[in-house]
Amino acid sequence: MTVTPPDPPATKPTAPPALPRVETGIPGLDDVSQGGLPRGRVTVVVGPAGSAKTVLAGQFLASGARSGEPGVFVTLEEPEADLRHNLTTLGLDIAALEESGDWAFVDAAPRYDPDQDQTLPVRIDTLAAQIGQAMDRTGATRIVIDSYGSAGFDTEDRRGRLQLRSLLSELRRMGATVVLTVETGATMGAELPGNGVEEFVADTVILLRNSMEGEARRRTLEILKMRGAPHRRGQVPFTILPGRGMVVLPLPVQQLDRGSLDARVTSGNAEVDQMCGGGFFRDSIVLVSGATGTGKTLMVTEFLAGGVARGEKSLLLAFDESHDQLRRNARGWGYDFHETEAEGLLRVVSTYPEVATHEDHLVAIKAAIDEFGPARIAVDSLSALERVGSEKSLRDFIIALTAYVKAKQLVGLFTIATDTLLSGSSVTETHISTLTDSIILLRYVEVFGALRRGMTVLKMRGSDHDRDIREYRIDGTGLHVGEPFRTVAGILSGNVVSLVPTVPPEA
Repeated sequence: MTVTPPDPPATKPTAPPALPRVETGIPGLDDVSQGGLPRGRVTVVVGPAGSAKTVLAGQFLASGARSGEPGVFVTLEEPEADLRHNLTTLGLDIAALEESGDWAFVDAAPRYDPDQDQTLPVRIDTLAAQIGQAMDRTGATRIVIDSYGSAGFDTEDRRGRLQLRSLLSELRRMGATVVLTVETGATMGAELPGNGVEEFVADTVILLRNSMEGEARRRTLEILKMRGAPHRRGQVPFTILPGRGMVVLPLPVQQLDRGSLDARVTSGNAEVDQMCGGGFFRDSIVLVSGATGTGKTLMVTEFLAGGVARGEKSLLLAFDESHDQLRRNARGWGYDFHETEAEGLLRVVSTYPEVATHEDHLVAIKAAIDEFGPARIAVDSLSALERVGSEKSLRDFIIALTAYVKAKQLVGLFTIATDTLLSGSSVTETHISTLTDSIILLRYVEVFGALRRGMTVLKMRGSDHDRDIREYRIDGTGLHVGEPFRTVAGILSGNVVSLVPTVPPEA
């Protein structure tokens, strides 16, 4: 009798080993690349003039030099002195890194020959020898070659391609991680250089853009390919800041399983709290929408005062009014901003939108939150930021800001202005309404020839709330909510009609 042996137990497929990475040290970029650039491989950074290729390369090299991985910067265009000065403005002390032996320049810019009246192209063999000597001096493991398009290499020619491939292969054999910048030659037209360099030498291609959106330029970064490694897809905005350099701002991946807090906080107004079912949730974002003069800034003032009264730090980001105007307005309602700021419980950051891009504003707001550590934050108003940049950059700004506030578990009150006095919405409201937990509408109501004000809670996630449209008034002591409107309809649409029957005149 033949006994059939049992089948061997099924084995789970073995996951391929993760590709070793090198952290770039550039805020946000290692998040987009999901760990950094592939170690020991070639990364090509492609972009037009002014897209920050040299900035990215310099920060990558300096980050390694500071963390025990010396580097060599091969310049094929700018003189060493100019590069040293320009990178220093980004907060990189290149001179100190050179002195410690962790950074070396190789000046390989094409030379002009007056006898032949022409610029001589770079010789690959000479360049390889210069880089090798610099690597021996420093023990470098990171190499930057900036910029490929300035060297006179001819990759359309087979010999030129073989020479460049040979150089990069030798650097890889020596264990170096290489960043090669390539200029597209124009800010318009093809995004890739067209000479194929990104195809035949690159394991990773990073595309930088500096494009016009409306009347403003916007910088974005995209990892076009990364062989053998996962990375985030699509364009990601970034900015260049003095003293900090490149800051990449990836849109946050929302954690849908993040816990929510049941605790309530006051809006600063007991009657508004009652309309909201007991106040705002601790980790919620509340949107207040209304026309000019409906009391949005007053609601912000009461919201901040409600936190201060409980010993909570409050942060106000104002884009419509100056610091002095905000203090004066608060005094008119009985609140002393000057005193609470002196006590350290309130910080007011007032700036006009036009002084910076959306990306710059976002970086500044995050820094203010991290440094001050507030429990509640107010933004008055988001609509002012419509004047800066494109609609897409505004949308990305709002998504990133709301996600950051929620991640910090702060309670936020954001105001927006409607485009008409009696109803309507704005571009900002379209972008943020689905991201908020609560929406409060403030509207003017014309009743029998008199202009009055109405308030309603349009939505409040996770809580019951008042669904009436209530009249409210504003005086020297603040905002006071009254009774519901019962004699008119069409308030939210702006087409108010009377529900009181009229008595016909006597014949």
